Amino acid sequence: MISAARDDTALVKAVVRAHRWRQMLESGEYANSAELAKAEKVNDSYLSRILRLTLIAPDIIEAILTGRQPSTLQLDDLLKPLPAVWELQHSALLNSR
Repeated sequence: MISAARDDTALVKAVVRAHRWRQMLESGEYANSAELAKAEKVNDSYLSRILRLTLIAPDIIEAILTGRQPSTLQLDDLLKPLPAVWELQHSALLNSR
């Protein structure tokens, strides 16, 4: 169940960063993730975990950006491996809360 609006700056920053980094890679600004990680002064593993946020269901991303995610949803929950199927992401991130 999605609660009343509650901005979580850590979640929002991570989602925005993920999409910005993805755009930087797709545009060719950086040749690969290792080059981008070095430029952004983060390790490759962290960059890869953050980039996976671009694969989260659009309505979950919208809920995060509008502050309507479950109050129990934390950044650590998003950084764990998630199913590729959006309906299963809902079960893992939204419905079980």
